[in-house]
Amino acid sequence: MAVIMDGKAIAGELKRDINAQVEDIKKRGVIPTLATILIGDNPSSRIYVGGKERDCREVGIEFRLHKLSSNVREDELLELIEKLNSDEKVHGVIVQMPIPGHLDGKKVVASINPEKDVDGLHPYNVGKLWLGVYEFENDLLPCTPKGIMKILDHYGIDLEGKLAVIINRSDLVGKPLAKLFLDRNATVVICHSKTPKLGNRTKAADVVVSAVGRRPSFVLTAEMVKDGATVIDVGMNHIDGKLWGDVDFEQVKKKASHITPVPGGVGPMTRAMLLQNVLIATKLAEGIS
Repeated sequence: MAVIMDGKAIAGELKRDINAQVEDIKKRGVIPTLATILIGDNPSSRIYVGGKERDCREVGIEFRLHKLSSNVREDELLELIEKLNSDEKVHGVIVQMPIPGHLDGKKVVASINPEKDVDGLHPYNVGKLWLGVYEFENDLLPCTPKGIMKILDHYGIDLEGKLAVIINRSDLVGKPLAKLFLDRNATVVICHSKTPKLGNRTKAADVVVSAVGRRPSFVLTAEMVKDGATVIDVGMNHIDGKLWGDVDFEQVKKKASHITPVPGGVGPMTRAMLLQNVLIATKLAEGIS
């Protein structure tokens, strides 16, 4: 039976440390602050933003929510972002994705001050990652990949020389995670919806990361995983009011050496990494080492 990697417990430890650092920064007269822009009335986005607000309150970070209508003009959105960029009391800025189709997502992300880009998606921060000129603990990296690395480190899983298969090619998860794995000397294969014979790829892997989110049309089954593999489940599938991952957890855990559950695995770590990124951004802005 696999070791179940408890992301919730690791995130709890990290949040206690973040809270202590936030309280120390407040003694200097600085209040770490995250501004989030929510466009429209997407139910999932509302839930995610609500979670971010609760997390911020829990560790003492001030949370500011800016709600915009779904038909907001792009210039109005960019004007708000520029205002937040210029506000010295705001340390982190997030535009909650997805955004309405009439808005250019890449242009919106690129308009955020890279030192306030706590999602780690600005071209400057992406460039630092891919050029290898980043410090893991002190730079703004995408939250989910960073959280996955923290989980692997906590459980002492060495990636050097391992074959890692990532089922996701997004800018948010698959691509940055692949670079972080490469920097740990793993051999990385990125798979996606057009990859033929996916099961053959995953079956050969020492580490499998699944971030598809299309259950029940896609499930990572025990037949797709080799004995002793490490399995990281990033999938979020809401079915009949319950949250499921991508992985057939009960069967795969009988074969894997380590596995993350859903919920309680990668999700809490992603949220903790956002808080850590706000802390990093605050230190950058305030010149705190």
